[in-house]
Amino acid sequence: MISLKRILWRLLAGLGVLWGAATLTFIAINITAGDTALAIVGGPDAMPTAEVLAQVRREYGLDDPLLTQYGNYIARLAKGDLGESYRLRIPVLKAVTQQLGATVQLALSAGVLSIVLSVLIALLTARRAPWIRSLVSGVELTVTSAPSFVIGILLLLLFSFYFHWFPPSGSQGWRALVLPTIALALPVVGVLTQVLRQELEDVLEQPFILTARARGMSDAGVRLRHALRHALVPLVTLSGFVFASLLGGAVVVELLFARQGVGRLMLDAASSKDVPIVLGITLLAAFIYVIVNIVVDILYSLIDPRVRAT
Repeated sequence: MISLKRILWRLLAGLGVLWGAATLTFIAINITAGDTALAIVGGPDAMPTAEVLAQVRREYGLDDPLLTQYGNYIARLAKGDLGESYRLRIPVLKAVTQQLGATVQLALSAGVLSIVLSVLIALLTARRAPWIRSLVSGVELTVTSAPSFVIGILLLLLFSFYFHWFPPSGSQGWRALVLPTIALALPVVGVLTQVLRQELEDVLEQPFILTARARGMSDAGVRLRHALRHALVPLVTLSGFVFASLLGGAVVVELLFARQGVGRLMLDAASSKDVPIVLGITLLAAFIYVIVNIVVDILYSLIDPRVRAT
């Protein structure tokens, strides 16, 4: 099993990631054009007076130097206080958790689908006839290159507007989850399948595979019992890529299919300069990324005994 010392070092590095994410996002939000105080009172349509804007800046500390604002934010963050949303007037943690369930549901379903399809396709096509590999590789390259919103539009046109099998929008019921899941998973499937198939083909040429075949083991048994386990290491390595793809693609997919979720909340917050919400979601993404990497280290030690030895 992975050592406690290594986990502690990972956690320490994770704190650095969280600090870096908070810092970079804070800078990016504050150097963009626009008046945060104006966004807080409802935008230009609210026609606030100069006195109202000045009061808002004093109340939220927006008239302080940026360095002071940054220091105050980090201090609050160290206490576990993510602040209050400028636009929604509720705590950031509450605003994020209200939308988190829909995004987690979408990301998990897309993640499971992408891994299952990748493993299945790679097992069926590794070391097969050249024309089969060429055909499958062409399809993989196509779906990998296509953005999620393009795949989503095609799915909507075909399965929602032509066949009327699935609803085109909403978050209610499993049927509304099918098309967003496929749109989010397919680009990831293309990448994972190519990597896993290449690793499987390398493993299938190893001497212990020939020994297993010589003992009379079937081709399916060799692939499932021996080759797959040894080929899983690069798949685990790419789990960070999978997470980033699913999290980034969720923003587009949630908008395209009019779904609730953290991605949509993030976009609305960024457009309205709701700094606490943007920073809160960024920290959430960074936190999940840190946890994913720690889990990957543990999985390494379970899949490959050589990691435990080092």
